[in-house]
Amino acid sequence: MSYLVLARKWRPRRFDEMVGQEHVLRALVNALDSGRVHHAFLFTGTRGVGKTTIARILAKSLNCEKGVTSTPCGECAACREIDEGRFVDLIEVDAASRTKVDDTRELLDNVQYSPTRGRYKVYLIDEVHMLSGHSFNALLKTLEEPPPHVKFLLATTDPQKLPATVLSRCLQFSLKRLSPSLIGERLRYILDEEGVAFEPAAIRLLSRAADGSLRDGLSLLDQMLAFGGGRVAEADARTMLGTIDRGFVTRLLDRLADRDAAGLMACVAAIDEQGPDYAQVLDELASLLQKVALRQAVPDLPADEVWGIEELDGFASRIAPEDLQLYYQMAILGRRDLPLAPEPRGGLEMVLLRMLAFVPAAGPPAEAGRPAEPRPAARRSAPPGVESAPRATSPGAPAQPVPDLDLSDWRAVVDRLGLQAAARQLASHLNFVALEGDVLRLALDARGEVLRTRLQEERLAQAVSGLAGRPIRLQLEVSHDAGRTPAREKERERQERLEQARLSIENDPTVQALKDRFGAVVQPDSIKPVG
Repeated sequence: MSYLVLARKWRPRRFDEMVGQEHVLRALVNALDSGRVHHAFLFTGTRGVGKTTIARILAKSLNCEKGVTSTPCGECAACREIDEGRFVDLIEVDAASRTKVDDTRELLDNVQYSPTRGRYKVYLIDEVHMLSGHSFNALLKTLEEPPPHVKFLLATTDPQKLPATVLSRCLQFSLKRLSPSLIGERLRYILDEEGVAFEPAAIRLLSRAADGSLRDGLSLLDQMLAFGGGRVAEADARTMLGTIDRGFVTRLLDRLADRDAAGLMACVAAIDEQGPDYAQVLDELASLLQKVALRQAVPDLPADEVWGIEELDGFASRIAPEDLQLYYQMAILGRRDLPLAPEPRGGLEMVLLRMLAFVPAAGPPAEAGRPAEPRPAARRSAPPGVESAPRATSPGAPAQPVPDLDLSDWRAVVDRLGLQAAARQLASHLNFVALEGDVLRLALDARGEVLRTRLQEERLAQAVSGLAGRPIRLQLEVSHDAGRTPAREKERERQERLEQARLSIENDPTVQALKDRFGAVVQPDSIKPVG
C-alpha cells in the first residue's frame, strides 16, 4: 500500500479547514453566498501558503451539485472528482511547462464550449507568470470577453511579472506567509489526529524552519517522522535540521552573564566541533536574549516551548535589562556582518568579545590563585550602529562609609552605592519610605518588580550597610505609586531634554527657512537630545 504524504493527506477540502488567510477566505465566502462571483481570480503569495488549495475549493464551491455555495458538500460526484483530481471541467495547467503561445491557444480553443459535467468550466493556471508574452496576449482576449460558463483561477509566486492588462482584469488576492505559531498549531493537530507523540520544542523548531510555508512544514514533519523512526523529539529535530543544541546557547549566555571571556572561547571551541552554521548560532542566541528580556518585562507571559521558565528566570535575575538590549543588538548586527568576517568562527568570537568589551566590567581579570580586585570601569564608546548603555559612576566599586548618611535622599544614595547590573536596576526602581531603627522601608515601583530576587536584595542590603557604616535591613513594599524613584526621575529628565531639543529644532531659523522654501517636514522621532 502506497504512503500518502501528510501534505496531500491533510490538504484542506473546505474553506473552514484552511489555516490563516482569513482576509482572502472572507471575501470569497461573501462572493459565493451573495452570488457575485467574478470571472477571473488571481492568487499570489510564496510557496505553500494555500494558493492552489483555495482555487480547488473554489472550483468545488462553483460546481457542487447542491448549488453554488461557500460550503460544498464534499459528497456529490463533482466534489469527489475534484478532490481526486479527475473532474473533467476543472482544467489544471502548469504554466511553467506550457509557455508557448501554441499551448495557450490549444488550451483556450475549447473555452467556447459548455461544461461537460459541471456548472462551470474552471481553468486553474498555476505559476501563470511563466507564460510568454504572446501567450498572455492569447489569454487576455478570453479574459476580456469570457463566456458566462467559464471561470479563470490564476496562481503565481511572482505577480510583478504579469502584464498590467492581465492584472486589471482579475480580482487579486495576496496570501500571506504563515506565522510559526499557526504552522505549529496545525502540526500539533495533525500529530494528535495521527496518534503520534511529540515534544513541543521539536514542533517549534519545525515551524520556524518552514519559513512561512505550511506545505514545507508538513514536508519537514514527514521527514522528521522518517528520521526519528516515528518519533518527534527535539534532539532529533535539531540533528535533522542542523540546528545547534540549545545547551550550547545557554552556556554562551551563562559565560556572558559571568563576563568570562576564557569560558566563552572554550564554549565556541566546543561548538566548532559540531560543524555548525555560525549565523544560526547568533540567531539562537538572539532568540534566547529576546525571551529573557520578555521575561523581565512581562513575567506573566505563557511558558515558552523551547526555553524553560527556570532557565529564563535565572538569566533575567543575572543580566541587567540594558545589557540584554545591548547583547541583542550586537547579535543582530553581528549576524548581518558575519559573511564579511575572514572566517565564520572568528566572526562569532569577535561578536562575543564585543559584547564583553562595550559593557563595563566589574574589575580586571583575576590572576591564578588570587581573587580579582574591583576597580572603577572605564566608559567605552559603543561600536557604530550600537548604542552603549549608560552606567553609574564607578560601577562595582565598594561603597565607602559616609558619616551621618541621609538615607531619605535615595537618589543620592543610589549614586554612591557603586552597584551595577540588576542590583542597580532594582535600586533605581525604589524610593525612600521610612527608616525605623535599622530597618529601611522602601517602596518598590511595580514596573521594577521583575528585578526583585533574593540575590539582588542581599547585594543591595550589603551595599547600603557598607555606605551607612552599620547593618541595615531592607523592607521592600511593592507599590503602583512609588513616587519619584531614580528611574522615573531619569525618564522625566530625559523627556524634558527631548522636549527642549524639539523646541530648539522647531524654532531654529534655518529649519524654518527650509520648511517655508521647500516644504520640509521635521520628523519628531529623529530628534535626539545631546548629552
